[in-house]
Amino acid sequence: MAGHGDPPEGRPEGLPGDEDDEYRSIVFDESFVRAARLQEFSARERMTDHAHAVRKIPPAVPPTRPPPERRSFGSGPKQLVLLLLVLVTAFGTAVYLGLRNPYRPQATRTTEQVRTAVVPLVPEGSVPGGAPDELLARSPAAAFREGAAGITLPPARATGGFAEAQVVAALTIVKDYLVASSLDPDVLAGRSERAVRILLDPDQLGQFDRSLTDPAADGHHDPIGWLVRFDPARVAPAADGIRVHGAMEYRETAPGTLEVTTDHVFVYPLRPAGATALPVRDASLFTVRRELRLRFTVDDLPRRQVELLTSEVQAGPQSCPAGAHRTLLPLLAGERAKARDPAATDPYATGTEGPALCGVLSPRAEPGPAA
Repeated sequence: MAGHGDPPEGRPEGLPGDEDDEYRSIVFDESFVRAARLQEFSARERMTDHAHAVRKIPPAVPPTRPPPERRSFGSGPKQLVLLLLVLVTAFGTAVYLGLRNPYRPQATRTTEQVRTAVVPLVPEGSVPGGAPDELLARSPAAAFREGAAGITLPPARATGGFAEAQVVAALTIVKDYLVASSLDPDVLAGRSERAVRILLDPDQLGQFDRSLTDPAADGHHDPIGWLVRFDPARVAPAADGIRVHGAMEYRETAPGTLEVTTDHVFVYPLRPAGATALPVRDASLFTVRRELRLRFTVDDLPRRQVELLTSEVQAGPQSCPAGAHRTLLPLLAGERAKARDPAATDPYATGTEGPALCGVLSPRAEPGPAA
């Protein structure tokens, strides 16, 4: 028998196993057959059913998973807590943006320099002297109250921009300022000015400090415009009580601005420094009238600060000094003013010092003669 070989005309092209066979690399394994779209019927199927030799196989449909179950929002305590957190966050953001809004109008106020006018009152003769109680009984201060009790507050009523309680707070601060600047023993003796300083608007502290350290009669830097102060090397209190009488008024001068005006007379029994004789027979009365105008905004009240606008002071008996001094210069019992008072004023002189402004103390303002 002859073995397998190629036909005489040669091997036909395109036979399986030929190098040019394009399907040579395809392996018809079981998975390929199962994936075929056409499937041949079996012999039994072709005998029993006159059908086509092949049938179409529908493509396999991957199994589908049921959609995830939806949970309704708002059910359960966790969703409620989340909703509350969202609301709180939104509210806080709105408040923050409102406070930080660059277009929010800001209340502005220009702090003015205090304008002061201090007028010494010169006596016509010698200063009356005697026991403090006797001098007070014979003076216009006989019916005055003693100390802070003489500084009374007017009835408070609400204004357009200030509630009644805010008006009361403003009047109380003014009274505290009057007590600190006119009755405080440390302030009167020049030992400390802190009680006055802490009540002033911070923008005025520079002017206040300069007035005490470098006084000038320029209408802005006279220390007596801010407080009452004596030289402890020259005078001393002759009695514990200081007599006070006066009044306050207030009004809203602009939206959010309250002005308070005060007019009080303070009567100080004094004696020479170093005198210790008892009972006191060498006392004299020194009178200071203070007319102040002060201003508040709503923001000043919680800080307990006030802006002093104007201060007009009349004080005597004293000599008419040239220029401003750090303290008042009282004339004591039996003393007289200098013969050349008031001091001469040169209208051609230039500088910060103003003319010497003095008045004459009326005899009716002094204690009357003893009975």
